[in-house]
Amino acid sequence: MDFNIYDFTSFTKWVDNALNSSMSPLLAIIIELIIIGLVFLLFYAIVGLLLVYAERKVCAVIQNRYGPNRVGPFGIFQTIADLIKLLMKELINIKHADNFLFNLAPFIVIIASFMAIAALPFAKGLQAIDFNIGIFYLFAVSSLGVIGILLAGWSSNSKYSLIGAIRSGAQVISYELSVGLSLLAIVVFAGTMQLSGIIESQADGWWIIKGHFPALVAFVIFLIASTAETNRGPFDLAEAESELTAGFHTEYSGIKFAFFFLAEYMNMFIVASIAATMFLGGWMPFHIAGWDGMNAIMDYVPPIVWFFGKTIFVILMMMWFKWTFPRLRIDQLLNLEWKYLLPLNLMNIVLVAFIVLMGWYIK
Repeated sequence: MDFNIYDFTSFTKWVDNALNSSMSPLLAIIIELIIIGLVFLLFYAIVGLLLVYAERKVCAVIQNRYGPNRVGPFGIFQTIADLIKLLMKELINIKHADNFLFNLAPFIVIIASFMAIAALPFAKGLQAIDFNIGIFYLFAVSSLGVIGILLAGWSSNSKYSLIGAIRSGAQVISYELSVGLSLLAIVVFAGTMQLSGIIESQADGWWIIKGHFPALVAFVIFLIASTAETNRGPFDLAEAESELTAGFHTEYSGIKFAFFFLAEYMNMFIVASIAATMFLGGWMPFHIAGWDGMNAIMDYVPPIVWFFGKTIFVILMMMWFKWTFPRLRIDQLLNLEWKYLLPLNLMNIVLVAFIVLMGWYIK
């Protein structure tokens, strides 16, 4: 087996062939699913902890503070200490709550983000599943998370939780329209909904560059709408501390609260990964037509480095938004979507369709 960091296809095929040659096809599939599940569990935990630490440090830099600096060098073990604390905390039973739905809600939220990660192409050949309707699949599974939020708010028997859940539901359902239409612009450009196909269509240039002005508009709208859809500041009305204590997860404690907390950061990673895949070429290197020397140098950087580099860039922008702008009121938040972003998105998608029809872009 020849392991290649530039193309994982041979490695994944070798694992598949090795399992199928030593056991029945059904057992081989089961073992493969278990391996992928364990890898994603480990990845989920590591990325979640790193993002919590990164947010605290970014927040500290923006607000001219130290951030975590006591537990471990530069405070790198602070998030691990917090995780241990949450695991050891008592799970409090809420009086008159719907116990079944109350316990089910955090699992729905975290399962929805797991399902979305499965379709992300981390590098060439490094993708759990490559649907021919990959974008449609991401729309579908990302919509499931709000069900968990609504169940958490309703089943908690708390006015604060219920108001937070209703706010979150209205917010997510509204901003899903702008997220979908902004991604649809790139689907029209690429001519496919398959994520691997969209990345391959950017081999000679990322869509944010060769898609001209409409692609840039779609990228900006996607950043704003996806930040709102993940309930992050300045769109975190569902968790407004001064009004609702902690919003829809006010009554949760211990590991159940950790699920909501972790899912928020993983959803941020997912939307940043989608932005990197759709607009910034995914794992494709940066190329400029005619600059063969520079392009050859860029090709030396492994695809997985390109993917995570672009994803981190988008994540830092989302963190910058949160710690720079003040929180919007609920009426301002909905006005932004229905009166500004959605009409702009509709005009932009018509412009994209016209450009593609006339062939005024690099295929």
